[in-house]
Amino acid sequence: MPDQQHPTTHAQARPRRSVLYMPGSNARALEKGRTLACDALIMDLEDAVAPDAKEQARAQITAALAEGGYGQREILVRTNGLDTPWGYQDVVAAAKSGADAILLPKVEGAAAIHQVESIMDAAGAPAHQTVWCMMETPLGILNAQDIAAASPRLGGFVMGTSDLAKDLHAHHTRERVPLQASLSHCLLAARAYGLAIVDGVHLDLDDDEGFAYACRQGLEMGFDGKTLIHPKTVATANEVFGPTEAEIAWSKKIIDAFEAAQSEGKGVVVVDGKLVENLHVAEAKRVVQLADLIAQLEADLAV
Repeated sequence: MPDQQHPTTHAQARPRRSVLYMPGSNARALEKGRTLACDALIMDLEDAVAPDAKEQARAQITAALAEGGYGQREILVRTNGLDTPWGYQDVVAAAKSGADAILLPKVEGAAAIHQVESIMDAAGAPAHQTVWCMMETPLGILNAQDIAAASPRLGGFVMGTSDLAKDLHAHHTRERVPLQASLSHCLLAARAYGLAIVDGVHLDLDDDEGFAYACRQGLEMGFDGKTLIHPKTVATANEVFGPTEAEIAWSKKIIDAFEAAQSEGKGVVVVDGKLVENLHVAEAKRVVQLADLIAQLEADLAV
């Protein structure tokens, strides 16, 4: 059973509005990743790489990360499963690569995380390198709480909605009703244990309006951002999942009002006719912090 105590936050606060998959076998894509305005990159050794290109992809990702040039973007390396011929060496290479996180495919329980941790420790992975989990199978979804509670090294969940829909025999619909229970369950587990969580991909690259709708839906549900399969979708994801100027201004206003009221010994704070409580101030501080981190990331990209 998972630890029932309220956990500390595992995931480092940083923007994760746009998380772009990059095939490790495509050297040009890895190079282009240095110039894109996405918040994070998933350098992929799994689904996007053919079996005969796995070892080449691993070498190319290792070389690209050694060369650097990715700025403040968060870098995740998605390995093959440990039940494949490539998974063990993938984890060893990723542990030594300087990546921010190792992303494990098809995680279905805490045991997989513990196994990967052992490999990471033996390979000398830095303490700040986290483990992320693809949540993409029915058993994985059912075990989301056990997975979320598995380790202080855990950093976040990535929803694998394409594989999940296949396993559920579900249809891909605009409202994603067949996936709502799974998405919500993983969100609950992630937030309960202080993890980041990003939504699954939108498969139709010609459906710009549908993609924007899916982003808005993900934002409303509580996701930090969306995984992407093409650079052209980065701008929309950044716009939808980033706080607006109005949201930032309002957040700063209620923080200032609350702090002023506290200094004057007032117990009730009203801003523009709205009662402001601690929970509103906490959310306002989160929004302002996110906006500051996005500004830092964008300044880094502009250099």
